[in-house]
Amino acid sequence: MNEPIPRSASRPVEIALLASVFVVAACGLLYELAAGALASYLLGDSVLQFSTVIGAYLFAMGGGSWLSRYFERQLPAHFLRIELLVALAGGLLPAALFLANAYIPGAFRFVLYAMVLLVGLLVGLEIPLVMRILKRNVALKDLVSQVLTFDYLGALAVSVAFPLVLVPQFGLVRTGLLFGLMNACVALWALWMFRFELPRRRAHAAAGLLTLAVLGAAFAGAERITSVAEDRFYQDRIVFAATSPWQRIVVTNGRGGHRLFLNGNLQFAERDEYRYHEALVHPAMAAHGAPKKVAVLGGGDGMAVREILKYPSVESVTLVELDPNMTRLFSTHETLAGLNGHALASPKVHVVNTDAFGWLEKTSEVFDVIVVDFPDPTNFAIGKLYTASFYALLDQRLSASGYAVIQTTSPLVARQSFWSVVRTVESVGLAATPYHAHVPSFGEWGYVIASHRPWRLPTALPPGLRFLSPQTLPLLFDFPLDMARVPAEVNRLSNQVLVQTYEQEWGKVATH
Repeated sequence: MNEPIPRSASRPVEIALLASVFVVAACGLLYELAAGALASYLLGDSVLQFSTVIGAYLFAMGGGSWLSRYFERQLPAHFLRIELLVALAGGLLPAALFLANAYIPGAFRFVLYAMVLLVGLLVGLEIPLVMRILKRNVALKDLVSQVLTFDYLGALAVSVAFPLVLVPQFGLVRTGLLFGLMNACVALWALWMFRFELPRRRAHAAAGLLTLAVLGAAFAGAERITSVAEDRFYQDRIVFAATSPWQRIVVTNGRGGHRLFLNGNLQFAERDEYRYHEALVHPAMAAHGAPKKVAVLGGGDGMAVREILKYPSVESVTLVELDPNMTRLFSTHETLAGLNGHALASPKVHVVNTDAFGWLEKTSEVFDVIVVDFPDPTNFAIGKLYTASFYALLDQRLSASGYAVIQTTSPLVARQSFWSVVRTVESVGLAATPYHAHVPSFGEWGYVIASHRPWRLPTALPPGLRFLSPQTLPLLFDFPLDMARVPAEVNRLSNQVLVQTYEQEWGKVATH
C-alpha cells in the first residue's frame, strides 16, 4: 500500500494533492481572519483581538502538527476525516460566533477561543499528513519546496480576497460556509483519489455527503441565521444589514424609531439624534457667523450635513466618509435619506469616500468649519483619528477665523478619555473649548471646539431647532464636579493611550 508507484501514474495524484494544499491553506487562513474580524466587530480593539486570535490559532496549529506524528497508518483516511471536521468546524465558525454573541454573550470569549483552538488544531494536522502522503513518490527537497509554495500562494490569495471581495460580496457567515464547502470538496476528492486504499468507503462517502448537505443548507439559510442572531442581539427589527471591509452596518426599527449600529455600537437613535447633532454642529457654525466652506469628517449618515445646510451662507460641504456603503445607504434608502432631509442629495454637498487622515494630508483646501464626527476610539484604527498628528493636520486645514468641532465620548462615563482629547487638541497649539449635552440614548455626551481664536457665544441660532436655544446654549459649557477637568495624557500615534483609557473606562460600565 505504501510502495512507490510509477512516476507517470503518481503525477496526477501529486498535482491534485498540491492543489489541495492551496485550498487547505486558503481555508485555514480564512477561518483565522473570520474569527479575528468577528472578535474585533463584537469586542472592539481590533489590534488586541486579531493578535490574540492569531496567536491562539498558530499555537493550536503547532499542536496539530505535533499530534500528526501519531497518525501512522491509513493516512488518506485520516486526511479525509480531518478535512470533513475542518469543513464543519471552520465553515460554521462565523455563524456559531454570531449565535453565541446573541444567545450567550457572557460566554462569547470562551466560545471564540474554543473554536479557534479546535480549528487551528485540525488545520495543523492537514499539511503534515499531505506531506507524508506525497513523500511516497516525491523527493524530500522537492516535496518541501512544492508544499510550502502552494501553502503560501493559498494564504496570499485569501488574504487579498477576504477584505476586497469575499466579505463585501458574501458577508462573514456565507464566506465561512463557502470555504467550509471547499474543504468538504477536498475530502470528497480524497475519497475518490484514494478509493482503493480507503476502508469503509461507503461510510466515508455518507459522512462527506452529510457534511456537504449541512454546509449547503446553512449557506442557503445564511441570511436567516444572521438575522436571527442579530434580531436577538439588537432586539428591534432589522431593516438593513451589510458587512463592508471596514465595519458591520445594521439599521433597526422599533418603538423608538430607527437606530444605526456600527460593529454593534449605537451611532444614533431616531428619537433623540436631533439633540446629538444640534449640539455637534450649531455651537461652532453659529459662532462663526457666516461659514461658506464646511467639511464633515465621518458622519456618513448625513445628519450633521442636514444641520449644516440650515445656514444660508454655506456654499459647499465636503463629506469625507471612509465607507461608501454608509453614504450610499443614507442617500438612496428612502426612509433613512428622509431622516437626514435628503441632505446628501444637495448640490452643495460633495461626498469623498476615503480615509480622513490621508485626505487631510493630501488636500490643500481650507475650511471655515470642520465637523469631526467619528465613532468612539474603540480600536487603534479609529484611535489614530484622535491623535496629535491628526489634529495637527486639522489645524492646517482650518481658516484663521474657523472652528473645528469634535465629538468626544462621555465626560461622565469616560472622564479621563474626554479630557485626553481636550489635552491632545491643546498640544498642537489650538484653543480647546469643551462642552457637553444630554442625549438619552447615550447619556451625557461630550464635544470639543478647536480653533485659532477664542470661541465666542453666538447670539442667534437657525430657526426650527428642537433642542438648542440662545438661552440654553451657555449651559452646555458648564461642567459639574463629576465631569470637571482631570489630568490626562496627550494621545499620540506612538502610544494611542486614548484607546487603552477608553476601553478601561467603558469596560467598567459593561461589567456592572
